[in-house]
Amino acid sequence: MQHRNINLTFHGVGEPERPLDPGEAGVWVSRRAFLSVVDSLAGRGDVRITFDDGNASDVRHALPALQRRGLRATFFVVAGRLGTPGFLDPAGVRALAAAGMTIGCHGKHHRAWRGLGESALHEELVEARQALEEIVARPVAEAACPFGSYDRRVLRCLRRAGYERVYTSDRGTARAGAWIQARNTVGTTDGAELLHRIESAGGRPYEALRRRATLAAKRWR
Repeated sequence: MQHRNINLTFHGVGEPERPLDPGEAGVWVSRRAFLSVVDSLAGRGDVRITFDDGNASDVRHALPALQRRGLRATFFVVAGRLGTPGFLDPAGVRALAAAGMTIGCHGKHHRAWRGLGESALHEELVEARQALEEIVARPVAEAACPFGSYDRRVLRCLRRAGYERVYTSDRGTARAGAWIQARNTVGTTDGAELLHRIESAGGRPYEALRRRATLAAKRWR
């Protein structure tokens, strides 16, 4: 049986430093909730931590907490938002990289990749990554799909662009070495029980079968 991971996705942590977009409030967690989740990871080697959007709270709140606990995470940054109020600036991205965190690409303008034209998709997958690589002076090899939006064409373009791993928002567990990694978004009501809930759902045969069928249809549409 292949080893499986649980991938968690955080967005903002603490008091927002900017007006939130519609739907963001549900995934912007308090510092207490954030610490409750990360403290539940003690001794677990099967959980990956990721952050989306490149919010300023990544450096202000998340980074110190991770460092105190000896944890690593991947930060998926929206290149076109760098330096705007409430988001990371290039120095913040470099600080994350210098602390041993992985920097990934979350596109350039935080728009759904499915349905974009060739030029726009190239901007999101290639130009955005180039901008991030110039900042951190190292390869950016992982991408996360904004809004979980992807299809067969997007996946084909990601492979062609050379990404070594792609993260979605499909929930559940993921095979440790798989190219596509499903993730679980951490919401405002989640806490230390989150991992148990994810594992319990994955252990129900009917739910596992239904999930596999849904993912297969999504990846081949």
